[in-house]
Amino acid sequence: MGTVLNHCLRRSVLSLAVLASLAVASGMPAAAASAVHDLVIHNGIIYDGSGAQPYAGEVAIDGDRIAYVGPLRHSKGKTEIDAKGQAIAPGFINMLSHTDYSLPIDGRALSDLKQGVTLEVLGEDSMGPLNPTMKRQLAERQGDIKYPVTWTTLGEYMTMMERKGVAPNLATFVGAGAVRDHVLGEYDVQPNAEQLATMRALVRQSMEEGALGLTTALIYSPNAYAKTPELIALAEESAKCGGIYSAHVRSEGDRIEAAVEETIAIAKASGAPAEIYHLKMSGGDNWGKLDKVIGMVEAARASGVRITADMYTYTAGATGLDAAMPTWVQDGGLEAWIAHLRDPAVRARVIAEMRNPHPADWENLYGAAGPENTILLGFKNAKLKSLVGKSVAQVARERGVSPEDAAIDLVIEDGSRVEIAYILMNEANVRRQVALPWVSFGSDEAGYAPEGLFLQAGVHPRAYGNFARLFAQYVRKDHALSVEEAVRKLTTLPADTLSLPEHGRLKSGAFADVVVFDPATIEDHATFAKPHQFATGVSHVVVNGRLALRDGEATGAATGRFVRGRAATSAGGACKANASQWSWTN
Repeated sequence: MGTVLNHCLRRSVLSLAVLASLAVASGMPAAAASAVHDLVIHNGIIYDGSGAQPYAGEVAIDGDRIAYVGPLRHSKGKTEIDAKGQAIAPGFINMLSHTDYSLPIDGRALSDLKQGVTLEVLGEDSMGPLNPTMKRQLAERQGDIKYPVTWTTLGEYMTMMERKGVAPNLATFVGAGAVRDHVLGEYDVQPNAEQLATMRALVRQSMEEGALGLTTALIYSPNAYAKTPELIALAEESAKCGGIYSAHVRSEGDRIEAAVEETIAIAKASGAPAEIYHLKMSGGDNWGKLDKVIGMVEAARASGVRITADMYTYTAGATGLDAAMPTWVQDGGLEAWIAHLRDPAVRARVIAEMRNPHPADWENLYGAAGPENTILLGFKNAKLKSLVGKSVAQVARERGVSPEDAAIDLVIEDGSRVEIAYILMNEANVRRQVALPWVSFGSDEAGYAPEGLFLQAGVHPRAYGNFARLFAQYVRKDHALSVEEAVRKLTTLPADTLSLPEHGRLKSGAFADVVVFDPATIEDHATFAKPHQFATGVSHVVVNGRLALRDGEATGAATGRFVRGRAATSAGGACKANASQWSWTN
């Protein structure tokens, strides 16, 4: 019966009455509740996040907690929502979010909220801890989205956002790159024992302020300058605080096997679970490596290593032109990088390396994609904004220069890394990855709205469509996974990975983060040509028991909170002597 039921649910052709009769036949209680709850969502199909078979039912909420989830019993509520046969599920978790850049000016995170996201996990480029130089640089390097940098620690930033008022819940990692920058600056140098001790202390401080773990992005400077022993030391400090190690691994293409091996080694040595950020095989020469990488991860998992991954549901990534140039030229930070590019001898050397699609010691996304598939997304300089949507190859032809010269000139003219989309992956691999049981999902984007400053920049369509596309493309069209499995991978899986047992599930006593959506109609609409288009199919979103989205429209309520990690919420609010004193689900 399970296969037939899933088939019918995906097409919404089984009536609510039939599903209700199945619930009664299964022996589920149907007695009416006498209590009056704060909020009741009636007449829906319950997807509880576990991956179990869905059933007709309702959810009752008191305060910020779920009071009841189960078969229909016609509970009374001060506020009542008729789900009209749609899915009722835990709120979705964005495992890799950059809403920390957009929330200071717009706390709604509408592009995610309208897809059912209730928890944004930040930190790949963490907003702290900052020293005075970092604070100045963060303010000076801002693009269209500008705000004062008034905080110093990571905890201060997160608390500031909570007090400001935001719609989604927020959690964060502490960035190994931020910690390295704090102590060593943006230089290709290695820490001595005293400096490493200071870096460990900064990690510990951030964990006790509420971080979920340590993260890094190892193809970018200054993160790329860190060697494996440094990462083990910092991950070990995080693990003592109940945190995981999450990494944009050192290579997603030519050396991905070695990069995954390094990630597994860091997990083993530190005692921390590991998460691979936005799993992918970059560049056509590397598409055939997926079987090998899956085998490596699953062998590690079978041996007891806790390792998982997340991904976005597109064949194009988005980053900057820093990923088109060797890390040595970026030694010293953005301003030093631009100064180096002005030197004719350095420029010639950089161009030669850019033209090598398989360099031995850095990740050349430009070489993997090619200039025709390197698409310009965003600039600081108003004079360059007309180039958004064009490829580097197209701009080069218009200017009568080589694509590599055009890329270098754009960095110098804009005074930034320049926002870029690289078309790197193939659809067959994406389709396989979305069904892997240990893979969750992250947009790798900020939270936008089709208004104001946000319209001045091109963005990757994943900002508006990453989660809706999972259902529209991979559940409904490709049948790569079922509705209930997609929900599990958006809710319970990431919550367990992050050791947040009171999130990501419809269960009495859990935090009341809930989404009501139609699996038969949820759809992404954003494209590279027209990225600022909301997804459709999500009708209601509840965050901490309050409606953040009602009938498809944002309520404007400040429903979100700072979701702190275990070192901040455990008894005594302290870290442990070693990682083995914590338990992890994955």
